Amino acid sequence: MRVTQSGMDLNLLTALDALLEECSVSGAAQRMHLSEPAMSRTLGRIRKALGDPVLVRAGRTMVPTPHALAIRSEVRVVLERARTLFTAAGEVDLRTLSRTFTVLSHDAFTAACAAELFARAAREAPGVRLKFLAESHTDTQALRDGIADLEVGVIDATAPEVLTEHLFDDRMVGCVRAGHPLLRGRCTPERFAAAEHLIVSRRGKLHGPVDAALAELGLTRRVVGAVPTYPSSLFILLEGDLVGLVAAQLIGLTEARGLRTFEVPLSLPPLPMGLAWHPRHDADPGHAWLRGCVRDVMTAGRT
Repeated sequence: MRVTQSGMDLNLLTALDALLEECSVSGAAQRMHLSEPAMSRTLGRIRKALGDPVLVRAGRTMVPTPHALAIRSEVRVVLERARTLFTAAGEVDLRTLSRTFTVLSHDAFTAACAAELFARAAREAPGVRLKFLAESHTDTQALRDGIADLEVGVIDATAPEVLTEHLFDDRMVGCVRAGHPLLRGRCTPERFAAAEHLIVSRRGKLHGPVDAALAELGLTRRVVGAVPTYPSSLFILLEGDLVGLVAAQLIGLTEARGLRTFEVPLSLPPLPMGLAWHPRHDADPGHAWLRGCVRDVMTAGRT
């Protein structure tokens, strides 16, 4: 069935979404199980309907036009609403589900949990693709604008249009190379503060809750710098005497890379780990399956 309004075939929205995500006629054709000539013709129809080129050649690749970028999130929102409307509540055939879910998460979560999520999707919903986005150094409305379908990690969202689910409270532990001086004997606040520290911060911050906790004891530490990602910090910590921090959930992953962890001798605030999503996904059974998968992987082994 094709529904038209003002002469535009609304079925073209699905093709437009695929083209904007893939930025490739061949990629969009493969995703929609069409031939490249058929997708090229569809792109031509979209261009005519919108009065905009949508995708233009830039060297060997294609890039969206400013107008295409401006409408991309709305296209995704309309498609998600339509999908929910035409899917019976609570029902989804995972074996035939064809979706791309975008997960916004700290790279530490991706490193720790993505492999199991890919494996589970392959077992249960082979038509599902998972796309992980790193947290931005600037605050964005990724869930509201349809840039991401699910946010995972430390959730501090307070916007009324965002739904959240608290899973558990994590804590920070110290992380150093094997044989680091802090591993010999009891690690006191004074010894901890006397070391040189490396911070992981997507915004490049050189201070945080550790500094506030040290200040309450009349202590300060020397932060030599900040890096934006968890994996990059591990490589740096392996090569010297800098002290880093990781979430306790990542102890196994961290120590498997040759580093050692220890309890921080300070009273630090907990890390509220959870999920966040936009209400338009709440009744979507496909999205509910995704939330269940992430929930299971994050809480595995916890009582």
